[in-house]
Amino acid sequence: MAQSVQPFLMFEGQAEAAMRFYLSLIPGSEILDITRYGPGEAGDEGSVNRASFRLKDQVVLCIDSPVHHAFTFTPSFSFFVECESEAEILRLSQALGEDREPFMPLADYGFGRKFTWIADRYGVAWQLNLK
Repeated sequence: MAQSVQPFLMFEGQAEAAMRFYLSLIPGSEILDITRYGPGEAGDEGSVNRASFRLKDQVVLCIDSPVHHAFTFTPSFSFFVECESEAEILRLSQALGEDREPFMPLADYGFGRKFTWIADRYGVAWQLNLK
């Protein structure tokens, strides 16, 4: 039986910046563990070999891949955030979607008072819903 199931985000040099950005936006979040590449290891020295962080109640793993890949994140994977207030959904949608065109602009689509689907500056998709 599997010990755990967690989302895993693979960055190329921006894992720590992305992690810290997400923690600044979601109260009750924290970095749980960071292991960095050392001298002579596969990745750039000091970059993230493996990290875990908690966004509210969800533990997420991430790395800085030492290998360049021909792919990146896709909107078919996203973090879904239930927002408690209009102020919260506006704050998150502005911060996450800064200088980016949303997949679905902030509006009422019939399944919540307001909803938006956006990709952040790191390419990770987010769905924000105001009940």
